[in-house]
Amino acid sequence: MVEYLNFLAELSENNNREWFTAHKEQYKACDRELKEFAAKLINGIAAFDPSVAGLTVADCTYRIYRDIRFSHDKSPYKTWSGVYVAPHGKKAGYAGYYVHFEPSGCFIYAGSHCPEPVVLKSIREEILDNGDSMLAAIEASNGFTLYKGNSLKRTPKDFPTGHKHDELLRLKDFGIEKPLDTTLLADYNLLLESVLRDLKSTYPLVEILNRAINYAYEEMM
Repeated sequence: MVEYLNFLAELSENNNREWFTAHKEQYKACDRELKEFAAKLINGIAAFDPSVAGLTVADCTYRIYRDIRFSHDKSPYKTWSGVYVAPHGKKAGYAGYYVHFEPSGCFIYAGSHCPEPVVLKSIREEILDNGDSMLAAIEASNGFTLYKGNSLKRTPKDFPTGHKHDELLRLKDFGIEKPLDTTLLADYNLLLESVLRDLKSTYPLVEILNRAINYAYEEMM
């Protein structure tokens, strides 16, 4: 994956169609490596979380081309890459497991990102009922910390203020993250082994979150 990071670093300095076209073969080689990694990652996660069994690489990876129709930034290409393994694929709205590759920083993440309002409400209700179990799952993870980058300043409406899990209730994304040791990128097998070991430790939290998400989807039916 070192070659892919190097490619993305160069792309960030030359984010235009002319440069990308001239380096298309380099990108294709990097993309093949990422897809091979993604396939093995899916299979490895399915070994401890059967809910993701049967997903394809396309279900869990992203196009490098940006949608610039409604963006002030007209750069045509993403300068990051990632693999998101979650039940029914990356667009289904379930909590899952994410590996992020970017020259400025690589990390792994487990949880629910940008949930729909009805889903977020169900997760918050789960916090009221089982917040202690959620905290225990976070603490049992392998060196992950709670992501706090998108949080309300006050307790959300219709939820009790001063609750012992108020910090969790104020979250708008619910997940845990860990920096990826970039020295592992040079050894494909060690990288995969390390990522799977870390993500396996997050399964109890993902399972709790997806239980709450399933409740929300059942109520929407």
